[in-house]
Amino acid sequence: MRKPHQLALAVAAICCNAAVAQQVTGKIVDEQGLPVSNALVSLAGSNTEFKTAADGSFNLQLKKAGTVELHAEADKSVHKNWRLQVPAEGLNGLVLTLPTTALEVIDVKASPFHASAVESAMPVTVLSGEKLKMNQAATLGDTLKNEVGVHSTFYGSVASSPIIRGLDGPRVLITQNGLDAGDASRVGPDHSVSAEASTAEQIEVLRGPATMFYGSGAIGGVVNVVDQRIPTTDQTKASYLLQRESVNNEKLVSAAGQTAVGQMALYADVFHRENDSYKIPGTAETEPEAGEEQTGRVENTQGEATGYTLGSSYLLDNGYVGLSFGRLDREYGIPGHHHHHEEDAAEQNEAAESVYADMSQNRVQLLSELHFDHSWISGLNSRLGYTDYQHAEIEGGEVGTTFTNQSEEARFELLHREWQDWKGGLSLHYKHSDFAALGEEAFTPPSDSKMLALGWMEEKHFGPVLLQLGARVEQVKISATDVLLPELEVHSHDEDAHDEHEHEHEHDSAELVPFATEHKFTPNSLSAGLVWDFTEGYNLGFSLSRSERAPSAAELLSFGAHAGTSSYEIGALFVRNPDQDAEDAFVLNTDPINMETAHNLDLTLRKISGDFGFVLNAFYNQVDNYYYQANTGLFVENAEEHADEGTDAGHEHSDELPVYLFQPADARLHGFEAQLVWKLAEDWTWTNQADYIRARLKDGGDLPRTPPLRFSTELAYQGQWFSSDMRLTHYGKQDKLEALETETAGYTVLDANLNYYFDWADQAMALYLKGSNLTDREARVHSSFLKDLAPLPGRSIGIGIRGEF
Repeated sequence: MRKPHQLALAVAAICCNAAVAQQVTGKIVDEQGLPVSNALVSLAGSNTEFKTAADGSFNLQLKKAGTVELHAEADKSVHKNWRLQVPAEGLNGLVLTLPTTALEVIDVKASPFHASAVESAMPVTVLSGEKLKMNQAATLGDTLKNEVGVHSTFYGSVASSPIIRGLDGPRVLITQNGLDAGDASRVGPDHSVSAEASTAEQIEVLRGPATMFYGSGAIGGVVNVVDQRIPTTDQTKASYLLQRESVNNEKLVSAAGQTAVGQMALYADVFHRENDSYKIPGTAETEPEAGEEQTGRVENTQGEATGYTLGSSYLLDNGYVGLSFGRLDREYGIPGHHHHHEEDAAEQNEAAESVYADMSQNRVQLLSELHFDHSWISGLNSRLGYTDYQHAEIEGGEVGTTFTNQSEEARFELLHREWQDWKGGLSLHYKHSDFAALGEEAFTPPSDSKMLALGWMEEKHFGPVLLQLGARVEQVKISATDVLLPELEVHSHDEDAHDEHEHEHEHDSAELVPFATEHKFTPNSLSAGLVWDFTEGYNLGFSLSRSERAPSAAELLSFGAHAGTSSYEIGALFVRNPDQDAEDAFVLNTDPINMETAHNLDLTLRKISGDFGFVLNAFYNQVDNYYYQANTGLFVENAEEHADEGTDAGHEHSDELPVYLFQPADARLHGFEAQLVWKLAEDWTWTNQADYIRARLKDGGDLPRTPPLRFSTELAYQGQWFSSDMRLTHYGKQDKLEALETETAGYTVLDANLNYYFDWADQAMALYLKGSNLTDREARVHSSFLKDLAPLPGRSIGIGIRGEF
């Protein structure tokens, strides 16, 4: 049976005597029949887009008759698609309904399919606009920490990365405009993410496996930072922001703008941020050493960053081709990363403050989207990138360790013309990373990683049901030529002879013979999802996937002290020596290296129209051969801490590092995410959200640094000249612990924002205040490696001004 709107369109076409050939005219209204002005309407499969007039009307000229798909979006409205059959004489007098919603609905750029966050089978969160500006922080993890299902590693506010559903590191891919960030943030928590939030247009979080689009490195999810460094329109616009924070004396200035000369669009952005070490309400360390001076700050969390981007694109009738260059320089202190070479405590503090990271990155991107009026091919999307990254850790003015990563990436998506109402295509994806760590804390050898993948994605509407299918096969090769198996003297604390145990660190490195290793993997991934509009204003999302992941180079090859995690890390290429009496505690692993295999199930219920809306997610993730750092119960002496025999450690075993071994085990992660939004009145909105993750090993034991139960409530007012919001967030106690972890107390933080809008000199301006942790609560983040050294910042008041023209 034909749908009601299709019958209405057919009747409109017959009854309209003034129809113009291949012309589509009409208006867009809300569910009350009121016109929706300034709605953005786009034609699927082309770069044609326009906005409705004040009365909601539009006029679309088509090149030829046939089936077309219109997509419309507007502020405070549900995004909607209409499939229209346009006859030779055109369609006129259409009335299309775009319902209002209490939810924030934003289109997702991370998918080759045109969809918003409430139209996807996969749970998606998008942070953009004013909310992004008010939440942006110096690190990506802290920018996203309030989003449902997302937490932060919080490395003293200098290098925090996002955690998605309890997963981070090599399982969560950080991308910029769909291409890998190309930094070293996946290797260690003390390495900063290179993607910048202050110049971003929106940040998208794909929760759960996104391997169909991005590969096995996205087995836990994707964070995609979207900016306009390659402009896609000929608009002339600019924006700027100036901000000052009290808790760390942060000063931020950023600006971005674009224009066009003929068919050539030009873009530029720049930002500069600098800050001091941040203030805290209590002491930095949970158990400070005797006589250690407490300053009311987390020392060595100062930083300075500068970056700019230049981009240009050539706008074609059927798309665009563009190129950009970006430069980022960032220096930041590394808290908890000092070595006690000096005997005097004051001198130790001075040395600690001199430990910092000097990071730089050059990034080139070429992006293109082309639409074709071809019988078989409808479009070609191309993304190519080159990144040259360097990260030096400097102590006392001398470079201790240098990390470099040169990477190239190319992804092509070939989309086919609709066939039997199926829409989709093939993707070809290549990625190469040449990673090296050189110096005294190089815990992993230089390595070369290559990936080549072929993917397939399709979707089709079956009445009210949208079915999405995908498959991907990869070839992954990890090689290294200078792998070492060093002599390692270990001990356990339950050894009877521990007090008499001799700790000898000095081994002649010439005796160590480096060897080469190469490992090849073939990860395969399959996914199926559906979105069922089972009644007006509601939909049900269901996603099922099976994803494989090869271990990363660090998980495979590490063998050394990792200061960022305060542990001695050993990769899966090595195993405990089964001969307990042997001199060597660890030997080469002669068994095959297995891939992780994740079976993920997502169920989402949404109410997307009206003054009350909600999004409820439940997920279950079964991961076989999950690579985690198992506590061996062994310890090694920290050579740097022990170098000066006159140093008094102050605490028993403080000069030791626990030994962790990457090894596979079956894991289970499950939980829920909930967001409920009430539009209490025209200008008032009340939002409540909660999330919970339970992460454990199948055979018993909990995974480390799992975020606790969290819920928040926010009341917001949005007027013509003034807006405000107040959010109360509670983090529960975390007492489900891995060995050597300690319990983390729950805490509650209060945040608030105020905005005043005004026009000045043809600019839309906003003067704002933002308050964080207004009750000045001492709080420690369970998912942080620095939980006992660096609590959250104390009370902070920020003031800023931003403008657009």
